[in-house]
Amino acid sequence: MTSSPTVRRRRIARELRQLREQNGLTLDQAARQLDMSKSNLSRIENAQIGIKPRDVRAALALYQVNNADAEVLIEIARGAQQRGWWHNYSDVLPEWFEFYVGLEAEASVMRTYEAESVPGLMQTEAYARAMFLLTVGDVDIDRKVAARIQRQEILRHQETPVALSAVLNEAVLMRPVGGPDVMSEQLEQLADLAKLPNVTIQVLPMAAGGHPAMTTPYVILSFKDAPAESIVYLENLTNGQALEEPEHVGGYTMVHEKLCSMALGPDDSIALLREASRNIQ
Repeated sequence: MTSSPTVRRRRIARELRQLREQNGLTLDQAARQLDMSKSNLSRIENAQIGIKPRDVRAALALYQVNNADAEVLIEIARGAQQRGWWHNYSDVLPEWFEFYVGLEAEASVMRTYEAESVPGLMQTEAYARAMFLLTVGDVDIDRKVAARIQRQEILRHQETPVALSAVLNEAVLMRPVGGPDVMSEQLEQLADLAKLPNVTIQVLPMAAGGHPAMTTPYVILSFKDAPAESIVYLENLTNGQALEEPEHVGGYTMVHEKLCSMALGPDDSIALLREASRNIQ
C-alpha cells in the first residue's frame, strides 16, 4: 500500500472517477446524490483537493462498492489525510512543489533529463546552497537546503530505493556552480551515486549535437501500485506542471529512450565525471 498522502489522494481520485463512470453517472448527477457541488466533486476526482473517509464511504455506497473492496479504499483515504515529512517544510516549499515532492516520495521509477544544473535529488549541500543563492536568495536557505537533502533519502531507502535514470547535458559538468571546490565535490558525488545499483547516470556530450529535449528538462515518475499511470513533471521558475495524459507520458518516454541511446554509457559517464572533477577550474 502506498505511504505518500499525495499518491494516496491520486489513487482515491482515480478510483472514484472510474467508479462513477462505470455506474453511468455524470458529475452533476453524482454530486447531487452526494450532497456536494459539482465543482467540488470535479476537484476531488482530479486530486486537486482531498476527500474525507466518511465521504468516500458515501461515494462507494452510491457506486455499489462494499465489503472488503470498500474498506481498502476507505483506509487509503485515511492515509491521504496524513502529513508527509515535506509538510514540515511548507514554509519554504511552494504548494505546487510540495505536490511534486509527494509524488517523488512514492515513485518506484524516475527518469529525468537536466540541461543546466545537477538535479536536486543528487545535489551536495554546498551545491544546493549555491543554487538557492543564485535563484531565490538567502532567505530561509538552511531550511530549503535541509528539505532538498531529505528528498534524497529515496535513493538509499533500505527496502525500496527508487530506480533513477538521469541523463545530464555535458554543460552541467562544465558550469562551476559555487566555485571549483564545490563543483569538484559535486561531480565526485555524482560519480559515487552512479555506482549505486538503482542509479544510472549518463552524460549527453556536446558532440552528440542536437537532441529532442533541447527545449525542456523533465522528470517522468512511475509508481509501483499504478505502473500504467506515470506522470511527467515540468518546472519553471515560478510553477510546476504535471502531465498525466498517456500521449504526453508516451512522448516523453520515447524522448528519454532516445537521449539514453545518444548519451555516453554508464561506465564512460562515470569516467567523464571523475575527469571533470579533477579538471574543474
